[in-house]
Amino acid sequence: MSPTTLPAGPEHGHVTFLGAGPGDPGLLTLRAVEALANADVLVAEHEVLDVVRTHARPGVSVVNTDTDPSPDPNPGAGTPQQTVVDAASTTVGAPAARDAAHLVMEAARGGRRVVRAVSGDPGLDAYAAEEMLACAAAGVPFEVVPGIATAVGVPAYAGVPLRDAQGADVRFVDARTASDRCWTEVGASDGTVVVSTTLDSVASAAGELVSAGRKPDTPMTVTVAGTTTRQRTWCATLGTIAQTLKQAKVLPSPDGGRTVIAVVGERSAAAQRDQLSWFESKPLFGWRVLVPRTKEQAASLSDQLRSYGAVPHEVPTIAVEPPRTPQQMERAVKGLVTGRYEWIAFTSVNAVKAVREKFEEYGLDARAFAGIKVAAVGEQTAKALIAFGVKPDLVPSGEQSAAGLLEDWPPYDPVFDPIDRVFLPRADIATETLVAGLIELGWEVDDVTAYRTVRASPPPADTREAIKGGGFDAVLFTSSSTVRNLVGIAGKPHNVTVIACIGPATAKTAEEHGLRVDVMAPEPSVHKLAEALADFGMKRRAAAVEAGDPVTRPSERRPGARRRRAT
Repeated sequence: MSPTTLPAGPEHGHVTFLGAGPGDPGLLTLRAVEALANADVLVAEHEVLDVVRTHARPGVSVVNTDTDPSPDPNPGAGTPQQTVVDAASTTVGAPAARDAAHLVMEAARGGRRVVRAVSGDPGLDAYAAEEMLACAAAGVPFEVVPGIATAVGVPAYAGVPLRDAQGADVRFVDARTASDRCWTEVGASDGTVVVSTTLDSVASAAGELVSAGRKPDTPMTVTVAGTTTRQRTWCATLGTIAQTLKQAKVLPSPDGGRTVIAVVGERSAAAQRDQLSWFESKPLFGWRVLVPRTKEQAASLSDQLRSYGAVPHEVPTIAVEPPRTPQQMERAVKGLVTGRYEWIAFTSVNAVKAVREKFEEYGLDARAFAGIKVAAVGEQTAKALIAFGVKPDLVPSGEQSAAGLLEDWPPYDPVFDPIDRVFLPRADIATETLVAGLIELGWEVDDVTAYRTVRASPPPADTREAIKGGGFDAVLFTSSSTVRNLVGIAGKPHNVTVIACIGPATAKTAEEHGLRVDVMAPEPSVHKLAEALADFGMKRRAAAVEAGDPVTRPSERRPGARRRRAT
């Protein structure tokens, strides 16, 4: 039995001290995900909750342990300001004056499984030993799930290796608690020093190292928001880092007190980082990309954008509603069960959802498709069918569209096809391409309105302002209707925003709305559209580097700056 599934005691419960890593949710270990799935209570700071919450089961209780800042920088010295509990969960309360150990103890009462999630690693970053000792003293069983330490993960994402082929010494220093003796020891070493500090105190930490014996020309890198799409790294030396940050206009900053990782030593030299900076050099690194689709529709597209370093923001531009007259759909579903059709063709995930809901209304399931051939217009529709329990017989081998489906659709053959009729559930505004093509192939088509598409409600005010004010770096338009609807509910994107369109018809609609199209997919596929945007971003980045200019996002350009048309 895995330690993360050990039964909790009837009185004391069970606590898992879990390292959530330095910020990238993808760095959670498999063991961590398993522990989160079994948790009754999550205890963590707000930023850590954002990383681990998605892996917890519905209804889990969430306790926020954010602490008051203290003049004494000793971690754990503050006290929880408040307890924030998930609205759908059972309240796990604790007075604000109690420390994290008391929160963990209270949460574990009654046999509950508690996950105490900390940033980085419990042993290196969080000083969790005090809470573990409290559990041991109270007889509460606990375990530790290590995480990637911030001082290790951030340099890796910044392209700064900590060791060389000779296995140079590596020292870790927390500048917020380091003693004079500690600075003297690391100053006497010629190895790599990894310093956990704050943006406000970087220059002071550099001065301590110089005073302890390090040469002022020793290379130094400083990384903020490591492993996230807000990551930024500066290369300098111990003697120039203060001026570098000043010239970059980083300080003063409202985030100046947040933890940063500085690496001191030859391995952090700028020349080497230029070759090894794999994360910040992603083609769309840090770009806020507007995806005018629902989260369900945009799931794989958003994942693809994240792989390019982008931050996708889904904004639904259409809402799906039942047909005004449901009788036609009801007759078609009954005909499907009674053997009226040889084929059923799904042209969208929404069509799958509409048929599935009608099946459930009648008490049917995927077995009703027995003996019927099923076609799906593309991979996402096929995945929705498989989730329903239906494996499609036909998915386009080429272009994922109605035209691509027709390319592979067999003509009607009276010898081999006992029935000549196709059930086509689709939207009320669908084009006639598929119907006309199937008829030309000899099939009879029952073209049934399974759902209606209507304009969605406007997005929140801050999103509308970001769209019109240039807060987004790019927007992906996947159809003419997404152009019309987005402009209708949120306004026209700012002229610095990169406009990417899935095809010529969509691009024409965008231009009719006064938008200048920068990127167009080589073929009508959302994934090819994302690839084309990534290629645009990569060329834009390469041009800036070649010209010796800083690499910026489109939203960071001066208002009114002229944008180049994609070639």
